Amino acid sequence: MPRCPWPKTELDIAYHDTEWGVPLHDDRALFELLILEGAQAGLSWSTVLKKRGNYRAAFDNFDAKKIARYDAAKVAELLANPGIIRNRLKVAATIQNAQAFLAVQKECGSFDAYLWRFVGGKPIQNARREMKDVPARTPESDAMSKDLLKRGFKFAGSTICYAFMQASGMVNDHLTDCPRHRELAPVESRRQA
Repeated sequence: MPRCPWPKTELDIAYHDTEWGVPLHDDRALFELLILEGAQAGLSWSTVLKKRGNYRAAFDNFDAKKIARYDAAKVAELLANPGIIRNRLKVAATIQNAQAFLAVQKECGSFDAYLWRFVGGKPIQNARREMKDVPARTPESDAMSKDLLKRGFKFAGSTICYAFMQASGMVNDHLTDCPRHRELAPVESRRQA
């Protein structure tokens, strides 16, 4: 099957073909994805994807209420866990982000409602032909990053936010010759094609 050129391993291909770019609206899953995108900083997505199961186990399946209460003993346990990326700043950011996530839920009703407002509540349908046409950031990711950082989130720069937006389906950045581009386009767009 022709597909976007970035997936190289079987795990990457399965992720591309079933998850990447699919609109995500579950608060827990959105929180997990934001944390994993932040964990990727300076690394490859393949590295994080290989460790995703370990992350779920280590971080209580991304239960923000539990993570927000992690203490020094839990941080030490996490930093000793070879199944995750053992970066003190990223572990601390996960705890701080859980606290900020809970505050956003309380204020906005859901993390989903808060995040999706940056794209007007529906996926942005791009029509990019080559990877070189895909930007690292956009005005929407800049706005999301600025607001997340203002709310106390860490590892939420614009590039991380754009990768998050792509992965969570807020933007359809599958290349136009990838079958997933058409599959993830709204019905009315498919009729016109």
